[in-house]
Amino acid sequence: MNAAPTLEMLDPTTLTVDINVRKDAALTPDFIASIKEHGVMEPVIAHRKEDGTVHVLMGQRRTLGAIEAQQPLIPVMIISSPEEAERIVTQVVENIQRAELTEADEADAYHQLSLIGVSAAAIAKKTGRTKATVEGALKAKASDAGTAALGKGLTIEEALLMAEFEGDEEATQELESVIQDEPDQLFHVAQQLRDDRERAAALAAFTAEIQAGGVTLVEQPAYDDYETARVSYLNRPDGEPATEDDANAVYITQDYRGECTTVPVIVGWKNAGFKDRYSSSSANKRPMTEEQKAERKTLIENNKKMTAATSVRREFVKTMLAKKQPPKGWQYFTVHALTHHPETASGYDGEVAADMAGAKVTGEKSWAWNPLRDHVAKTTTRPEVSLIALVCAGYEKTIAKDSWRNPFQSHRDYLNQLVLWGYTPSEVEALIIDSGNPADETNDAEELDAA
Repeated sequence: MNAAPTLEMLDPTTLTVDINVRKDAALTPDFIASIKEHGVMEPVIAHRKEDGTVHVLMGQRRTLGAIEAQQPLIPVMIISSPEEAERIVTQVVENIQRAELTEADEADAYHQLSLIGVSAAAIAKKTGRTKATVEGALKAKASDAGTAALGKGLTIEEALLMAEFEGDEEATQELESVIQDEPDQLFHVAQQLRDDRERAAALAAFTAEIQAGGVTLVEQPAYDDYETARVSYLNRPDGEPATEDDANAVYITQDYRGECTTVPVIVGWKNAGFKDRYSSSSANKRPMTEEQKAERKTLIENNKKMTAATSVRREFVKTMLAKKQPPKGWQYFTVHALTHHPETASGYDGEVAADMAGAKVTGEKSWAWNPLRDHVAKTTTRPEVSLIALVCAGYEKTIAKDSWRNPFQSHRDYLNQLVLWGYTPSEVEALIIDSGNPADETNDAEELDAA
């Protein structure tokens, strides 16, 4: 009978670290510093052989890190034999398969398995869960925010999002609010937060680059600012149009994609003798009304939301097509698209389609580059997946960031079909869906569902 595992405090230099499948121990300075400050928090799993040597089965990186950090003792869970790990795996799997197991308990179980060296792929195979679910749970458990979220009763997916934005108080509060009030919008809001974070990082990097070049930066002039003007609005004292060479400062603009550019301006242009090129037009002097400001703000915000929704929507299609069975009604969906919206077949983006189909995207972009075509040429399995991905990518090509302002029937057909397949539209996508004739939409939905 195997002895129960025992926890011992051992000198890491006395442990034998066998060859690990991880070629790179990844002993980063931050990792070493963490061990110096907090010690080794999770026990190393090891087996003591007959000659008394202790061989590490799981925790090679922590052991090497503790040696580097000069830790005198670390916690080591001694199991009676390597086969004992399999017994623990079986025990944990039995627990996972119990009825009414919470997602927090499930994540804890995956964590236990990972501690004894079981990979996410092996855990998924043993428990019948998807690899993505297991990996998400492990990532959530690796974070204080994720662990806390699981403890509050949040799902693994919700906890994973909380872990992703750990340290960002504003984003965390936004996510908590959405989980409480609008849980169906969680993934859309999370993507918007990711986009905002990327845009902020891009703006900060661009600003630092401009400042490093010694260029004077100013805020974008307001509509009623008569001291600062773009050079394109001015003429030189001799009447010739002002150019960038006349500028004494710039301001930065950033589009919805996060791309930044500089706009040359002249501060104090009147005193410098420059003239307003459009002085004869009073409309150019009139500041925006509150209504115009509100319209512009709505335009910018909805464009950002549509960009975020695009990422969520495409990920939904990709996840759906990764399942063993194609979605219900896919045959009618594809033939309807090809007959009613032929641009889906002629103008689809091959890279988007290949990613949706789960195909490997290789090569460099060129005029004739199409990774979906290459994928179809190499495999004859599950052609329906490639066909659905092609049509979905074709619809995606027709949807722009501002399609909510003037939606087409093709947009409504596509989004309505995704909703039938379980997709939750964002608020801005709902504007597209609701823009059609209600009776027509009901008939279309019933026709597609019946198929």
